[in-house]
Amino acid sequence: MKRLWLAAYRLRIVFRGIFLLLAIATVALALSLLQQEKQLALDAYQTHFDKTQQQLSALLRHPSGQLALLNPGMLNEASTGLHPVILPFAALDFDDQSKVQQAIAMSGCLQQYGENGDLCAGIGNSPWGGAFLYLAGHFNAPALTEHERGERDLSKADRLELTLNVDDQDFHWIAPFEADASKNNAAPVLRGRFTGFLVSDLEAGKSKPYKDFRALVWQQGRCNQPPANGDESQCQRTAFFSVRIAIPQWQAAIYTNRNPAWPPTDLNRLRIHAQIKAANSEQVLLDSDHENRSGIFSLRDLQQHLLAGEKIEIRRLDQQKSYLQLQGDSAQALDQKALLIRLINWLPVEKRIWRLERKEVLNTAAFPVEFSLTGDQRSALQNLTIVAARISWYVAAMLLALLLAWGLLEVNIMRRITLLSKRAKALSSHVKASQGIDQFNLNDLRSADELGVLASCLQDLLRRVREDLEREQIRAAQEKDMWHAVGHEIMSPLQSLLALHQREDDPSLRYLQRMQQALTILYGNASPSEAFQASVLDIAPLVLQQFVSTLIEYAPDAGIADLIWTEPRPAAEQNIWIKADAHSLEDVFSHILNNALRYRLPDTAIEIGLQADERYAVIRIQNRGPRIPEEMIDKIFEYGVSDQAEAGAMGQRGQGLFVAKTYMAKMGGTISVSNLDDGVCFVLTLPRAAAPL
Repeated sequence: MKRLWLAAYRLRIVFRGIFLLLAIATVALALSLLQQEKQLALDAYQTHFDKTQQQLSALLRHPSGQLALLNPGMLNEASTGLHPVILPFAALDFDDQSKVQQAIAMSGCLQQYGENGDLCAGIGNSPWGGAFLYLAGHFNAPALTEHERGERDLSKADRLELTLNVDDQDFHWIAPFEADASKNNAAPVLRGRFTGFLVSDLEAGKSKPYKDFRALVWQQGRCNQPPANGDESQCQRTAFFSVRIAIPQWQAAIYTNRNPAWPPTDLNRLRIHAQIKAANSEQVLLDSDHENRSGIFSLRDLQQHLLAGEKIEIRRLDQQKSYLQLQGDSAQALDQKALLIRLINWLPVEKRIWRLERKEVLNTAAFPVEFSLTGDQRSALQNLTIVAARISWYVAAMLLALLLAWGLLEVNIMRRITLLSKRAKALSSHVKASQGIDQFNLNDLRSADELGVLASCLQDLLRRVREDLEREQIRAAQEKDMWHAVGHEIMSPLQSLLALHQREDDPSLRYLQRMQQALTILYGNASPSEAFQASVLDIAPLVLQQFVSTLIEYAPDAGIADLIWTEPRPAAEQNIWIKADAHSLEDVFSHILNNALRYRLPDTAIEIGLQADERYAVIRIQNRGPRIPEEMIDKIFEYGVSDQAEAGAMGQRGQGLFVAKTYMAKMGGTISVSNLDDGVCFVLTLPRAAAPL
C-alpha cells in the first residue's frame, strides 16, 4: 500500500507541475502578446498621426476648408436664419450662371434644404470688390409665371421675397419674375430676372424698382422627372438664381475710409430671410428658415478626426492669439484602468513616443494661418488598454479552466486511478496464469506506478481473451466440418440429376451446372460471404450477343417472362467478345433479373440493351416500377442488405446483389444502379476480349 501511495504521489507531482507550467506559459504568452501589441500600437499611432496631419491639411487647403478658415466663428449646427459667410473670392460674376455655380460649389457654402433646393449667402473677401451681398441657389418649380408689366399685384407671378436686417435696420424686397424678352425662352433654358421692389416703396405708392437689387434666374426647360400623364405644364423643373445687393452701410464705410475694416464687424449680426413663392398663392418653394437644413463645413468638424490627447490650434500669422483650439476626447478611461496602464508602461519596447507636434503654414485668400497638430502616446495606450482588458479576461478564463481541469483530474481521475490500481492488483492476484500467451505481451509496460498495475491486469485479461479466441477457432472448425457434411450430402443426388440431364439442348442442364458450381464454391468454407469472395472463376472469351440471346430464350423456363431487347439491337455479324465466366455471368444476370421481376409493374417488360466501345462492353437492364430510395443506392450491393422486413422468411437473405458484384469484380468488370423517371436501371461493364483465332 505504501508503494502504491508513493507511485500516485509521483504522478501527481508530474501532473501538478504540468498545470503550473501551463499557467506560467499562459501568463507569459499574454505578456508577450501585449508587448507586441504595444509596439504595434505605437507604430500604428505614429502612422495614423502623420496621416491625420496630412488629411487635415488637405481639408483646410480645399475650398470648403478655405471657407472655414475665413469664417472661424462659423458653427456646424442648425441656427435660426441664414447668415452670410466670407467667400474665398473678391467678388462673384453674378450674371454668369456657370461661373456662379462653380464658385459656390467649390467654396462649399451651399446649404441643402432637403429636396427643395439649396442656398449660399456670402460676401467677397476684399472690400475693393464692392460692398455687395451675394445670394445664390437652386429651387424646383413648375414653369415660372412671369409678372406682367403694369400689374400692381405682384403675387400673380413667381417671386423672391428677401428680408435683411443690418444694424437693426430692416430691408424687405419683393422681386417678381420677369422673363428676358431678348432671349428665346421656349427651350431649353428659361432666362429672366427677379426685379426687386422695396415693400416700403410699394406701400408708399411708388413702383420704381430698387436699383441696387440685381437678380437673374435660369430655369431648365426639361422636367426633372417625366410626368405620369404626359402633361409637362406642371412638372417640376430646376431653377438657379443669383442675387447681388449693395448694402448702403458697407458702401459708406468703404468710400469714407482709406483703409476700411473688412469684413464688416457687424457681419455676424446680419440676418437674411429668403423665400421663393409660387404664382397666385402663398406656397413657399424655398425657405431659408426651413428646419430641414444641413450646415456647411466648419472648423469644429475637424474635432471628429482627433484621438484622445490630440490637439489642434489655428492662428493667424499677424496675430499672437489663436482663434481656434480643438482637443480630442479626454482620456478619463486611462485612470479607471490604472493597473493596466502601469503594466503597459512597464513592458519594454524598442521605440517610445511621448509627444508629437506638426506645424504648417496655410495661405487663405485673405490672410495666412498657422495650423498646428499635437499628440502623444496616450491615444495609442488608451486603445491598448481595451485590448489588454480583453486579454486579461482570456487569461483569467484560461487560468480558471486550468484550475478546473486540475481539480477534475485530481478528483475524478487520479483518485479513481488509485482505487482502480488497488482493486486491479487484488483482482490480478486471483487470476491463474496459463501458457500460450507469448505472442502478445505487456511485460515491458510493467512498472511501480498505477499504469504498471493496470498493464499487469491487462496482461492477465489478455490471456483470458486468447482462450476465448481459441474456443472460437474450434467452433469455426466445427462449423466448417458441418459445411463439408452438408455439401457431401447434396453432391450425391446432384450427380444423379446431372446424369439424367446430359443432353446439350436440355434446358435443365444449365441450371444443374449452376447448382454444381455454387455448391463447389460453398463446399468447405465457413460462411457464404467468404465462399463467394474466395471463389476462382474460369474466365474465357465469350460472345456477348449470343450469351444474352440464349439467356432471353431460356428465361421463361426460369419464370422470367417478357424479357426483350431494346433498340437498336446489335447486329449478329458484329460479335462483341468479352472476358467472362459463363456460369458466373449467368448468376449475375439471374440475381439482377430476379430483382427486376420482383419490383416491376404488372404487364411491363424487362429491357436489355448492349453498347460497346474499343475497351468495354456495357449491358443495361432496366424495368418499370418503384425507384430505389436514395439512402439505399450505396448499400444494396452489401451482404445481407434487403429492403423487405421478412426477407429472411421468404428465402431472400440479401446476398444476390452481393454475389453479382463479387463475380463482376472477379471478371474485371463493374456493376452500378441508378434511378430512372419510371423505374430502375442496372449497368454492367465488362472488358472486351479479342476474338479467338
